[in-house]
Amino acid sequence: MREEETVLPRPIRWSIKTSSTTAIRCASTIAEEELMERMTESTKATIDFFGDNIVYVNVMRNMSVSCDCEGTGAMPVVTPNVGILASTDICAIDAACVDLVYAMTEAELCDNRDLVERIETRHGLRQLSYMHELGMGNWKYRLLDLDNGEAEITQAEAVAHVTPFEG
Repeated sequence: MREEETVLPRPIRWSIKTSSTTAIRCASTIAEEELMERMTESTKATIDFFGDNIVYVNVMRNMSVSCDCEGTGAMPVVTPNVGILASTDICAIDAACVDLVYAMTEAELCDNRDLVERIETRHGLRQLSYMHELGMGNWKYRLLDLDNGEAEITQAEAVAHVTPFEG
């Protein structure tokens, strides 16, 4: 059985090897953190275009280790439904979401070690640091509980109410 290889031109080159049983995609020229940086730069271009006319909403519900962009069935949900976050600062809202994932781990509210491992090994934290380097926002934020008169709460308080996901 003969394997065929198709190579697309640079700067991003994907090598697709096929046989009768497998199709494997490999990012053959992207440094480990470069992909995160390029995605962040693309996001910055969009933000620069729209200026102050953007609000960011992150829904922390039914989070899985896998992404629907993988083209495979998602792994089982690993986190409880935490809530909805909103901000006019992309860096702050994404930092808050990551902090809440870590807060759930520290409080042993769910078994999301796989999610934390995926964030760390896929260099997801590089997006946050690069956003900050590019001046896209601020890591500092305050969590306000809109259900309780906009009371300021800690990450631990924000995840204290959640219960482990049961699917």
